[in-house]
Amino acid sequence: MTEPAFRIHVHNAVADIGRDAWDACAAPSGDPFVSYDFLDACEASGSAVPREGWAGRHLALTDADGRVIGVMPLWLKGHSQGEYVFDHSWADAYERAGGAYYPKLLGAVPFTPVTGQRFLAHPDGDAAVVRQALLQGAVALTERLGVSSLHVTFPTREEWRAMGESGLLLRQDMQYVWRNGGYETFDDFLSALSSSRRKTIRRERREARAGLDIRTLTGVDITEVHWDAFFQFYMDTGGRKWGRPYLTRDFFSRLGATMADRIALVLAYRDGAPIAGALNLIGRDALYGRQWGALDDVPFLHFELCYYQAIDFAIARGLSRVEAGAQGEHKIARGYLPAPVYSAHWIADPALSAPVADYLERERPAVEAEIDAMTEELSPFRKNLG
Repeated sequence: MTEPAFRIHVHNAVADIGRDAWDACAAPSGDPFVSYDFLDACEASGSAVPREGWAGRHLALTDADGRVIGVMPLWLKGHSQGEYVFDHSWADAYERAGGAYYPKLLGAVPFTPVTGQRFLAHPDGDAAVVRQALLQGAVALTERLGVSSLHVTFPTREEWRAMGESGLLLRQDMQYVWRNGGYETFDDFLSALSSSRRKTIRRERREARAGLDIRTLTGVDITEVHWDAFFQFYMDTGGRKWGRPYLTRDFFSRLGATMADRIALVLAYRDGAPIAGALNLIGRDALYGRQWGALDDVPFLHFELCYYQAIDFAIARGLSRVEAGAQGEHKIARGYLPAPVYSAHWIADPALSAPVADYLERERPAVEAEIDAMTEELSPFRKNLG
């Protein structure tokens, strides 16, 4: 029996592949971040474009009839910013030794540390076969371009393991996730916590909301006026935190125009004027916290808008979890427990890949042990509930 005839095509923008072909492969995942509309908003808004160090090299896999049966978001990167899997030390070491680490290839969603499928298969195809063909295509493109490496960040655990079997180097890190224990109300969630944590969270919510009107908007209720306000918050906080925020104002308009029903925008008002906000995207079974910002320094407002309002929303929608993004051990005390996240790496030069492989062999068990220890020692849940 002959092998199916596949061809890999490289495209500079998801628009070159088209919404119908892309979403035929991406939509079954239920992940808003790999949707055509999200990725196109990144590119068309000028947020993820070559002049910003994000040059699209997206892969489309076609069958013998020329039908797209798989896609992969892939970027030629001139830096390591906006990735949340930190390889700066690898780059520094390689460049001190005389190598050129940049450009590199990155299989990821820009500016988005959210686990999701990176090898997207049409439901009529064999997902494992499509994944392997796309991975081989990405490695071949790395070699053809003569760049240092290929990195696939925040893949699913299944994809991660498959990439390891194909010889990629495996890395593990952690994020913090709130899981819905079948709660019907926020108080149900609180009842699962220790007495001291219940009291602390109630006090934080009371102080954060004092004198404020907090609204969660989705769908047609979100207008350009709301995006104007939120962009102010994003720029102020992003400028202080990162030095240079990644996303343009146009990105948010495009997101609102095409994905409003998958957005939960939380805004805090004082005397009718918005002072802070948090942006969440709604997946099939999860709420994903993304950006936040504030013009006023209100105690505990960050916790209220980003964590507690997200839990409220997830409970009301019957979502199984809230993923609150990168970093932040303080999330544990608010019910968000550590969970593993993954990345895989193919490095062309053995002089770099060998020491990286050795480092990752030691790092992975250390991360697993840290997740276990933090869950056991810092969990706010009553011990008899786990």
